[in-house]
Amino acid sequence: MPNDSKQIQIIGIDTSSIEFFFESKEKQILKAERIAGPQRIIDSLKIWLKKKKVTTFKVEFISTEKLNGFIDVLKKEEKKTIIFSGGDPLWFGIGRLLIQNFPLSKLYFEPAATSFQLAFSRLGKPWQDAQWISLHGRDPLLFEKAIKKLPSSLVVLTDPKRYGAKEVFQLLHSLVLEKNYEFWTFERLGYANERIIKINSIQDFPIDLDPLHLVILYKREEPIKTSEDLPLFGINDSVFLQNEDCPGLMTKKEIRVQLLSELNLPKEGTIWDIGSGVGSIGLEALRISPNLKLVSIDKRIGSKNIIEENARRLGVNPSLIIEDEALNVLKKNKIANNLLHPDRVIIGGGGSSSNLIIEEVLKKINNFCILIIPLISLKSLSKLESILKPKVNKLSISQHQSYRGINIGDDIRLSPLNPVFILKGEI
Repeated sequence: MPNDSKQIQIIGIDTSSIEFFFESKEKQILKAERIAGPQRIIDSLKIWLKKKKVTTFKVEFISTEKLNGFIDVLKKEEKKTIIFSGGDPLWFGIGRLLIQNFPLSKLYFEPAATSFQLAFSRLGKPWQDAQWISLHGRDPLLFEKAIKKLPSSLVVLTDPKRYGAKEVFQLLHSLVLEKNYEFWTFERLGYANERIIKINSIQDFPIDLDPLHLVILYKREEPIKTSEDLPLFGINDSVFLQNEDCPGLMTKKEIRVQLLSELNLPKEGTIWDIGSGVGSIGLEALRISPNLKLVSIDKRIGSKNIIEENARRLGVNPSLIIEDEALNVLKKNKIANNLLHPDRVIIGGGGSSSNLIIEEVLKKINNFCILIIPLISLKSLSKLESILKPKVNKLSISQHQSYRGINIGDDIRLSPLNPVFILKGEI
């Protein structure tokens, strides 16, 4: 709720429905003695007041285009003031300047969505990992430093008087990085006449680029190789589609190769991949033994779509993909009869319920079967080893540690991957 006791209310405005916005703030607006903001917002407010036929409302309107003069006016005479600001006034907005000039006891902030958020919503992309910089009154070297780190996405708050979108594109070109990124311009975000353009060359820039714009650079994905171009197994991690919320959360190539070796895959039969994640182990198993039937089970929302896409990339066809809790699947017999008795099982990502999953899996095995459990925790290893030991004919444990080379200038250092324990039971 707005704090009416504050002398100055700074209200972030979401321009996606400006008239509805003014309607929602009507009580605050009609109590104000002074209203300030960018001229475009003041003009829109005057049109709204005219449509509302508000004739008794007397208020002083001030543009915030000239900030120093605007602050002087606020200081000269105390009035009940509303200041409209695009998006969040405390995110590269007028809020910082007001805090420097007035005590917090006189200020009340009410943010709306930033242009940053609106832009990513238009692209339909998550933005929690996005990097951002502002070029307002800043040296373009800031952009160079940021882009050389090759972020997955970079938001550039442009300065149309010095470094607008066109100048940013030219900087990108001079750094020979324009082929690495999609270049998007966003003009008048939230307004009825907003415009979004994907720029591929300097000729793509409109001659009437609005000063009210920002830029997003989005890293291009490497071209997807066809299944014929891929090795039989030991496929690079980058080939697999991964969950954008947790990139890198998959069984790495070096461990995958070891697991596939431990499985000693038959030419025919059924393999269960429980806690399959992006599906990498089971899908690579199908490339080695195409006549196998694969059941992939993972509880993460969206996992089925990811596994289906990775199956397409690898050119294989899993028999069944289930997006559900493994225990729920096993206890309620959600697996078809012809896939119900596995010949190979991988159990990953079971967490605290791994022991219960193992118990249910063992009930479904009716012939020779190899059970593989990759683990990263010593406590889990000890716990699951004690469960499996009395129930399998042969049990083995191994530990695997891999390193990858990372370039440092002219040298290379080795970066360790997480060590993995492999618990293997033959039943």
